[in-house]
Amino acid sequence: MIETNRPASVPAEDEPDLLRDQFKQLLRYRRLLGAGVGIGLLGGVYLGISTSDTYVATADVVLRAPTDDPFNPSLAPDKAINIGSERQVALSSSIANEAAKKLGVTAKDFAGLRSGLQVTNPPQTMVLRFTYTASSAKEAATRANAMTEAYLLKRQDSLDVTRDKMVKGYQDQRDPVAKNLEELVKQINTMPAGTGRDAAYASKTDLQSKVNTLNSNIAKLQALDMSPGRVTSPATPPSDTDGPGLVMSLALGAAVGLALGLLAAWVRLVFDPAPRSEGDVARALRAPVLGYLPRAKTGGGPLLAAGEEDPRLAEEFRSVAFRLAYDSRFADRRRLLVVAPRGSSETAAAAAVNLAASFAETGKDVLLIEADLRTPVLASQLPTGAGRPRWSQTPGGASGSPAAHGDSEWPDGRQLVVDAGESGTFDLIPGEPVRNVPRALTSPRATRLISEADSPNSTVVVLAPPVLSYADALALVDRVDGVLVVCDPRAVHRTDLSRIRELISGAGGTVLGAVLHAPLPGEKRGRGGKSKGAPAAPAQASRPSAPQAQPLTRQPNQGQGQGQQTHRQAEPEQHIPGDGTDTVALRTVRMGRR
Repeated sequence: MIETNRPASVPAEDEPDLLRDQFKQLLRYRRLLGAGVGIGLLGGVYLGISTSDTYVATADVVLRAPTDDPFNPSLAPDKAINIGSERQVALSSSIANEAAKKLGVTAKDFAGLRSGLQVTNPPQTMVLRFTYTASSAKEAATRANAMTEAYLLKRQDSLDVTRDKMVKGYQDQRDPVAKNLEELVKQINTMPAGTGRDAAYASKTDLQSKVNTLNSNIAKLQALDMSPGRVTSPATPPSDTDGPGLVMSLALGAAVGLALGLLAAWVRLVFDPAPRSEGDVARALRAPVLGYLPRAKTGGGPLLAAGEEDPRLAEEFRSVAFRLAYDSRFADRRRLLVVAPRGSSETAAAAAVNLAASFAETGKDVLLIEADLRTPVLASQLPTGAGRPRWSQTPGGASGSPAAHGDSEWPDGRQLVVDAGESGTFDLIPGEPVRNVPRALTSPRATRLISEADSPNSTVVVLAPPVLSYADALALVDRVDGVLVVCDPRAVHRTDLSRIRELISGAGGTVLGAVLHAPLPGEKRGRGGKSKGAPAAPAQASRPSAPQAQPLTRQPNQGQGQGQQTHRQAEPEQHIPGDGTDTVALRTVRMGRR
């Protein structure tokens, strides 16, 4: 047999789902992404404009070392030439000076002449590539060739100077030896035969050998090929400007800007304390998200969604009620506590009312308890009529007795019937301001009232103030157990949701799920404009055609104390509930700010 009532739990998410969720969260920071793309486009425009009149000419030079046999394969040019040093020489001021003399560049423009030159060395080659950037194609080619020629001439002079110094050094060594040899030859010609003459001949042979060696070295140096290198690719005027062009620059700028925007959005996401997705809310509360209210219907409309032209909101509440009905934790107790995290509980009140209507539509006997005793408004905002549910026991006294209505404690036995249109009816225990809210919420009569859910085919929905603003909801958790959190994910922090879960769990309750909604219209307009606590009902009061709903109050008991009488005098018009004046049209009542 397949079990249908299973506890709601957070769905397990694999890594692709988490990555997809994070990417969707990044796309929420549209301003950062737009700013990044805008900066990238500006950079692309600057790059396209700055390179539109820039030309680049290139000349290649192959270096070679001095040699007496260029076809000798044993000679390694990379051993005789330090290509890194040659590159630094090509960029030196001495080469620029020679090129400036040839080009006729003045000392004022000498720095600009050097700044346009760039010398590189392709890997694994003995090639120096002279790249010159100028504002005109002809000037770029002319200066690149001038720099190349100046470098080759400078290298040629350097090699010639080195050879001349070596030749002079050998000559300086040879001349004294040759002079001694000449004098020795003269002495031998005048010496008689004998041992002395033989010794002189031996000295002559040594001196002659030294002279021959030095002459050989000088001959080798003079026979060297001292070519510094050759130009393999002279610079020619380029036909196109340098750079990718304006269109390509804009595309590159947009791509780089988008990358910067994504990086900024990721950093913002890392340090953003607010949950930006349903997954974050579910992980913080350790409970599923049961629904997301449509954006256009989250504030400013009637409390009851049934009968509206746009049925999306009513269908969303029916879906939430269906998911709750199939949760075994709620099905066993049928008690639901609806709360908001902090601030306004306007949407939480609408959620409690519509969930009660949805449960009533399924044929259940529903009792809605307004446990928000600090700002009660449901009685004045709902189409109510006097009545008493057949399955409810009047708490705190005999039903219909005057003492029931005159009692100063809440609940005082007053129960109203709310007409939810096609969904049917459900019962309402309206809230009322009391002196001691915690004592009223924990009173035996309130406990007895919540226990109405123990009756067959009955459900109790309790509306409490924001759980992080007041401790009223925590005083009811141990008797209601199941809690539904109604919140705007962008108005709370993940730590707030975790704290709500910890508080509810510590009080003995369970978070059944969450219902998310978009910011209310008054909250969207700005923090400095319309205040969050400003009631929306007076705006309707300016229209004489709209029926004005009066708050349901009770007549003060003649036997009460002076303090309570003073409190009753501050209330608006007194009337008996259920006399017909508290019934308003379903589609004209607007939610007041809570």
